[in-house]
Amino acid sequence: MNTPPNPFADFTKMLEQFQLPGMDMGAVMEARRKDIEALGEANKLAYEGMQAMMQKQTEIFGQAMQQIQSAAQQLNTGGNPAEAMSRQNEFVQKALHQALENMRELAEMARKSQADAMAVIGNRAQQNLQEASSLLKPKSS
Repeated sequence: MNTPPNPFADFTKMLEQFQLPGMDMGAVMEARRKDIEALGEANKLAYEGMQAMMQKQTEIFGQAMQQIQSAAQQLNTGGNPAEAMSRQNEFVQKALHQALENMRELAEMARKSQADAMAVIGNRAQQNLQEASSLLKPKSS
């Protein structure tokens, strides 16, 4: 399997020419590479969360259409108007309850997706702090 070229290689070589005292430019570039990987992972998690929400919305829409079709068939069966009103009222109550439950589920999916993406960024921020403190320590010769 071919490994992709390192986009930081040329930039790293250029920075290493300057030989800043006490700075390991390879480590600095490695840290930036890890930052980009963390952003990529966070974006991937956010995208997957968005896809899951879209699939859930499609599922909800399909269920709603089936329920409406079923209710319309039941309401069109004729009979007692009071009975028809009762069935209609029951249908509306069930539909409202289901809509609220669906909204809650979608909100939870969005919250989890955002929390997962932010956890990746938060972990990388902590690693950055640790890396920065080690980069600022004087090298022992």
